[in-house]
Amino acid sequence: MISAKDITVQFGERFLFREVSFTVGPHDRIGLVGPNDAGKSTLLKILTGISQPDGGSINKARYVTVGYLPQEGIVSSGRTLYREAETAFEDILQVREEIEEAREQLETLDPASAEHADVLEVFGELQHKLEDLDAFRMKSKIEQVLIGLGFSAEDFDRQTDEFSGGWQMRIEMAKLLLKEPSVLLLDEPTNHLDIESLQWLEERLKGYNGAVLLVSHDRAFLDNITKKTWALGLGKMEEYSGNYTFFEKEKEIRREQQLNAYKNQQQQIKQTEQFIERFRYKATKARQVQSRIKQLEKIEQIEIEEEGEEIHFHFPQARQSGSIVAEVKGVNKSYGSKLVFSGLNYTIERGDRIAVVGVNGAGKSTFVRMLAGVEPIDSGEIVMGYNVIPSYFAQHQAEELDLSSDVLGVVDSVATGGIRTRLRSLLGAFLFHGDNVFKKVAVLSGGEKSRLALAKMLLQPANLLIMDEPTNHLDMRSKKVLQDALKEYEGTFVIVSHDRSFLDPIVRKVAEFSRGGVRTFTGNVSDYLYRKKAETESMSTDAGVQDGATRSNGERSTDLSTKERRRIEAEKRNELSKRLRPLKEKLKKVEAEISEMESRRKEIEAMMADPEFYRNGEEAKSASIEYKELESKLEDEYFRWGELTDKIERITEESSAGNGGKLE
Repeated sequence: MISAKDITVQFGERFLFREVSFTVGPHDRIGLVGPNDAGKSTLLKILTGISQPDGGSINKARYVTVGYLPQEGIVSSGRTLYREAETAFEDILQVREEIEEAREQLETLDPASAEHADVLEVFGELQHKLEDLDAFRMKSKIEQVLIGLGFSAEDFDRQTDEFSGGWQMRIEMAKLLLKEPSVLLLDEPTNHLDIESLQWLEERLKGYNGAVLLVSHDRAFLDNITKKTWALGLGKMEEYSGNYTFFEKEKEIRREQQLNAYKNQQQQIKQTEQFIERFRYKATKARQVQSRIKQLEKIEQIEIEEEGEEIHFHFPQARQSGSIVAEVKGVNKSYGSKLVFSGLNYTIERGDRIAVVGVNGAGKSTFVRMLAGVEPIDSGEIVMGYNVIPSYFAQHQAEELDLSSDVLGVVDSVATGGIRTRLRSLLGAFLFHGDNVFKKVAVLSGGEKSRLALAKMLLQPANLLIMDEPTNHLDMRSKKVLQDALKEYEGTFVIVSHDRSFLDPIVRKVAEFSRGGVRTFTGNVSDYLYRKKAETESMSTDAGVQDGATRSNGERSTDLSTKERRRIEAEKRNELSKRLRPLKEKLKKVEAEISEMESRRKEIEAMMADPEFYRNGEEAKSASIEYKELESKLEDEYFRWGELTDKIERITEESSAGNGGKLE
């Protein structure tokens, strides 16, 4: 669908891309990876036409459309959330506008005139066009995507101006998913998503009817979606026929081969140079010397991408805390009329390694802010245990850095012990390389300030770490440094994050916050997601998963008599029938209403097709209003019909799966 040939981008003597060529196929799922400043975002901008390369060309078929989600800078305003999402269906909105114009014309034209007949014909064609565009499903599509991305039904009528930056990015993502462009370009789409929205987006992208090219530092997200990996570096692009994990393994193999080729080439060059030097002044060897010199000039030297210094960071030692680190007792918290917590109780013990998860708005960040003492509570109490030394990180702390200091000075002011001799290496792990360590804080970007604030926090002795989305601005290498340090950390930590691959190796508990309070699951985030899925899918108590519990045996007992098995199967059929009966009754009622309204719509259309109809202005106007109302009501009923049929199908499939894949 899109092909790039010899794309070149140069900054001074440095080539970001040097004659890079590639092709994006109709259903490709591509992960774009590489170190910071390798040109990932630049490449996406070139594909969208926002930026132009210095050389080369981008070719795409005429029918191909491209949708682009940048990392930041998207702001919507002037509409409600629903109306903003609706703009994704420009073609449908345009046809509806044309239908309205045609309807108004029909009310004013002489029914006996030729012009009236022409407009009437156009009106009918527009109606058919609207049906072809699947307009009746527009509302259900909008609601499905907005809910999937974490918006509530109450948000639909809110002005988009009221939403923060992270939610603005979700609005833009919703519009892109609804537009369904041929090629979807996503630059760090997971940064502002909670874990449930992230899972929903994964499933949506897996089934997306087009190509997806994405930049992400979320390993699990890349592994679950991509089937190809493009790695940028040294001005080149290398293609790998697998996801990120495949890329990592294959990259090591290729690097080993490249190192061997580099060593062989260097040996050949050395031998050639020695020959030239030895026989440079011998007349009998002059021709051979000149030949070797030309040979050297033609050699395309193999470049080896430098691997960053391996950083092993250890948290400064802090004294041990008491066995109870913190107790949250009967805490109530509201923001105006919005109740966040009512009688919240929670205990954190020494050695706990807790991931805090939940949908946006459930109180995750509020909880950790209260725990850190930076957010007041309305009532109740939070009691810190004996000898507890807390340390807190959140994105907003970046704004509290000393703007007059430089990067190195910020970390040097808090570092103690042997780590002071390795501060530049540590800063390199957090993407501050070379002379960047002398940059003033005042000129740093938001992401750079966040990374610096995190590095500063990690250098201060603490036995309770409280972190709110610490990985948002980190690349794979930086996350690995932080992850390894947390593995060896001897204290207690509580982390709000949606990055499963980062959390899984380091956490032992998952605290799920919801509007109903908090539940604790033992295990890591993958264990939690498995249990949540089991809870959702289970239809009987024996299939339920208790909090913190695991199955001792993954297989069902087969020691049942035929009579007992038939009794259980009959109970399941009865249970299924009970669940489906009210849904089927509602569906039957909706279908009857749709049938009645469709019949009335056809009656009015037949009336409109008769030129005599428009002679009575009042009657025509009344029928026109009724027709418009019918269209709106039908759209709602189609949506209800779709919801009910989906629910019936889902319940039937779940029952079938729970009965060995067969309904008897």
